[in-house]
Amino acid sequence: MRLKANCKINLGLNILRRRDSGYHDLESVMLPVRELYDTLDVEPIACGVVFSSSGIAIDCPEDKNLCVRAARLMQERYGVGGVAISLDKRVPYGAGLGGGSSDATAVIMAINELYNLGLDKPTLAALAAELGSDTPYFVYNRPMLCEGRGEIMSPVDIDLKGLWLVVVKPDEGVSTAEAYRGVKPRIPETPLMELLKRPVAEWQGRVVNDFEPHIFAAHSDIAKLKEWLLAMGAIYASMSGSGSALFGLFESRPEISATNLFVHIEQLA
Repeated sequence: MRLKANCKINLGLNILRRRDSGYHDLESVMLPVRELYDTLDVEPIACGVVFSSSGIAIDCPEDKNLCVRAARLMQERYGVGGVAISLDKRVPYGAGLGGGSSDATAVIMAINELYNLGLDKPTLAALAAELGSDTPYFVYNRPMLCEGRGEIMSPVDIDLKGLWLVVVKPDEGVSTAEAYRGVKPRIPETPLMELLKRPVAEWQGRVVNDFEPHIFAAHSDIAKLKEWLLAMGAIYASMSGSGSALFGLFESRPEISATNLFVHIEQLA
């Protein structure tokens, strides 16, 4: 079974408060990036988990790899047989794009199909949530307002049809630990969904990512990339998630040539 595991961007990301548990409450709208994806081939085998990868090198021990953890979770929970996973990695990691989370969710959904488990989406999302905060989003894979740790999701209508999305990532990455270590929780004056009802051209400076101030202070090259996107004509630009990827929304396809960056361009449908 072959699956395309697309990534996501965040339209706004407000860190509201820190829980006693150490987790944070947030609000963010996640939007799927349909044409930027990893490809997974998932097949049943007699026993165990066999994992291989190509494309972007994965700097992670196999026992901590989210695809492997997802397969083992399904084996432990439902007693299913083995699975062979082959991943062609195209989505950069350490980018705030949720590529690893998307891969893990794809494995869960593939095993559900391959072993005829008949699990519904809420059950699949609950399983995915055991692996990460944004992992359950990819079960639904449509614009969603994400709250709590990211696992409380409500469908939203965000019409960006016809706009061009540009995703860029420098060589340097930002760890989730670094991002959360420096963030300052706050309650915004205006709820995120109210701001997103404004025309996109009015989002800049209003729809914000609370990770940006301290990440930009520590990584000046990432900050400069946002200004570069705006200078190139983006009507809105932001960091995605905890970074280091940034994205811009353009009214027409921009001419972007950058040899030292990862660049992805697609028109939103």
